[in-house]
Amino acid sequence: HYKMQPYRAMLAQRGVKQSMSRKGNCFDNAVIESFFGTLKAEYFHLAPPNSVDELEAGVHDYVRYYNHERIKLRLKGLSPVEYRLRRTA
Repeated sequence: HYKMQPYRAMLAQRGVKQSMSRKGNCFDNAVIESFFGTLKAEYFHLAPPNSVDELEAGVHDYVRYYNHERIKLRLKGLSPVEYRLRRTA
């Protein structure tokens, strides 16, 4: 559906630049798609916000939590920030 003309026209109307590889697939978006899936599962579906302001504040808080507190086994039980700091020290 990323290549469908109505979708692409809607993006162009809103001044959004579409991010796609040369072949026209969305593999380059896999990382952010994975993050949005996690965001929805761990934040949005657990406590849906009641307003846009609440959503904005909740996403901001979640991104901070995700980067600074949420541990990942693939990062040896560290948060992303802890892992990066350890590697640069």
